[in-house]
Amino acid sequence: MTIPIWVYAVVVGIVISALMAIKTGREERMLEMENIEKEGEIYLTRLEQEKERRGGERVTAE
Repeated sequence: MTIPIWVYAVVVGIVISALMAIKTGREERMLEMENIEKEGEIYLTRLEQEKERRGGERVTAE
């Protein structure tokens, strides 16, 4: 029994599609992590600036 050539083409297409999906997923995760790190750095910078701005002010809870 012989397998038609189009079956091989479909299998190759599925494999290539799966590989591309994996590659794209990894790239998106890396970009997302970079963005999260940048946002974290910005947040920490703002916290430090606020801390410096307040400087000698004491916050009292009454």
